[in-house]
Amino acid sequence: MAKVIFEKTGRIGRIILNRPDVMNAIDDEVPSLLAAAVAEADADPDIHLMVLSGAGKAFCAGYDLTYYAEGNGAGNVTQDMPWDPIKDYKFMWKNTNHFMSLWRALKPVICKVQGYAVAGGSDIALCADLTIMATDAEIGYMPARVWGCPTTAMWVYRLGAEKAKRMLFTGDRINGQEAADIGLILKAVPPERLDDEVEKLAERMASVPINQLVMQKMVINQAIESTGLMNTQRLATIFDGITRHSPEGINFKDRAVEMGWKQAVNERDQGSFDWTLNRPINAPK
Repeated sequence: MAKVIFEKTGRIGRIILNRPDVMNAIDDEVPSLLAAAVAEADADPDIHLMVLSGAGKAFCAGYDLTYYAEGNGAGNVTQDMPWDPIKDYKFMWKNTNHFMSLWRALKPVICKVQGYAVAGGSDIALCADLTIMATDAEIGYMPARVWGCPTTAMWVYRLGAEKAKRMLFTGDRINGQEAADIGLILKAVPPERLDDEVEKLAERMASVPINQLVMQKMVINQAIESTGLMNTQRLATIFDGITRHSPEGINFKDRAVEMGWKQAVNERDQGSFDWTLNRPINAPK
């Protein structure tokens, strides 16, 4: 089964993350397959824009922690100590650039989010040009609490400093309606209207000549890139590796090995575990 599907309907290129059994979680292959599909759509002279979506109940639930915890893939996201920061950086910078293929593509990309766009899945969704969510879908970067830093840094470029800090200082998930209200995404619509809303916008944009779409995107992206987007992303990617190899990051990984990923993630997200002292917050001293 193809992990990323590319289809073409008229003037619209459709890219579908296709690991529905794990909520389209990211493994070693998904980022490069995504970038390849973007390149194919961008090179097609008949395609005016792309629609990015996820198969099944969710857009993308982030990195596949079970896959990496079992030692699969080349990432080795938590290395044995002492760790090699350049090995980590090369792996994550490659993925960051694959996600950013959505941003760098000449043609516009609309992202459709149902269910979840969380952790690494939020990185993907926020690299698109326009993101539309179901009102009950959720977006957030929970690893900001421990064990992660969003490598694309798109939170600050979409929200501004204060609202980005509100999200990344807490690691909270918010629903599509709140994401629209604070300006993180273009809009949120009831789940039953999500497909129609995306198609309506895609068809409207498809009536614009390709060269017009490309020029408008280039001008707007240049305004953002001139502020130092790539430098910010390089720093974020370096920090992402550090978060997974800091004392707290190692404690989180050890807790996950001991108690299972589900419990460790719940403790992280609920704020019930002290990762510095490596014990539940209410535990006796």
